[in-house]
Amino acid sequence: MTKRTYGKEYGFKTRAVHTGNDVDAETGAIKRPITMANSYELPYDPSDMNWSSAGGNLYTRNGGSNQKYLQEKLASLENSEDCIVLSSGVAALSGLFFALLEKGDHVIFSSVTYIAVYRLLNELLNNKFGVETTIVDTTDPENVRKAIRPNTKLIHIETPGNPTLMISDIEAIAKIAHENNALLSVDNTFASPYNQRPIELGADFTIESLTKYINGHGDSMGGAIIGKTEYLDIIRAQSQINLGGVISPFNAWLIMRGSVTLPLRMKQHNENALAVAKWLESLDCVSFVAYPGLESFKGHEIAKKQMHDGYGGVLSFGLKTDHDTHNKFVSHLKVITSAVSLGHDESLIVFLGEDDERQYLYPDEFSNGFFRFSVGIEDVEDIITDIEQALKKVGLL
Repeated sequence: MTKRTYGKEYGFKTRAVHTGNDVDAETGAIKRPITMANSYELPYDPSDMNWSSAGGNLYTRNGGSNQKYLQEKLASLENSEDCIVLSSGVAALSGLFFALLEKGDHVIFSSVTYIAVYRLLNELLNNKFGVETTIVDTTDPENVRKAIRPNTKLIHIETPGNPTLMISDIEAIAKIAHENNALLSVDNTFASPYNQRPIELGADFTIESLTKYINGHGDSMGGAIIGKTEYLDIIRAQSQINLGGVISPFNAWLIMRGSVTLPLRMKQHNENALAVAKWLESLDCVSFVAYPGLESFKGHEIAKKQMHDGYGGVLSFGLKTDHDTHNKFVSHLKVITSAVSLGHDESLIVFLGEDDERQYLYPDEFSNGFFRFSVGIEDVEDIITDIEQALKKVGLL
């Protein structure tokens, strides 16, 4: 049976359904099965094999079937040449940094990023391995240009940024990077490839935490690095095989299954989050709302330029009240769950207090405690009603 392929001539939704899937040759099943084996049959004479090679089916740490299928799909959705799938978003981030950076290299990274990036670049790689790093407010590309050094190897940005939703201009920063012989990586987790595809805007690498929107069901973990094969082959050899951050076949299968409905879910996340953000912005008890889809948001115009179909499902907001009342408000929510992570089908909220170690990097409005709210795909009227009744119970409405 001929393998079916789905290239750029097909739309995003069609590729989300079909790419990486095929009829199983042995059973005729129209969905590829989970291959849980950790080892594969060797050829007649394996004595000259490279046991640290990637690509073929040898040992699951070198790469497995379900991982390969998922990589094919993600490379297609991101409109890129190649993809590596690893065990988590942090495994993808650390895998990229470990493979590409050497002692004496310089990295510029966004002042608002996921905590693991802050730890890796501001502390671990810096202190342990002599990688020089500079934290920059990348919402202004000129700040990036001014931070460039002769040894700048990589610029890493996150847009929208976690948790302030800050927006950086991917195209402008890619141009600065390449003019200075540096590479650009973009953490695209908050947007997903449905809303934003950094490779198309000039980035060298896109990082996705597959745990979030691409899986979409809150039941598995994974991470992806998307980019050119010439770089990804280095990352496979050094970070996947020799660090061993490989994804399990079951998680790869779960994420493959979840990714089929990514376009439908993201459409609902986008619509719900925008409606909730506009409603929150109208309330006197709300101190601020950070969401790229709001015209009042600082990065709205850049977001409108580079985000295709919407602004994602995450927003942050604060209440005009004290620390304890923020927590009491959360305790009265019924539809919305107090939990970390984001991109689940259900709405998740987390209260971030006044003592975050990165607070000095956030805008002033975040200094009195705030919520990061991952708006789910429930009926938006139920989400808003849930917030409204909780605000009433703590006396803010």
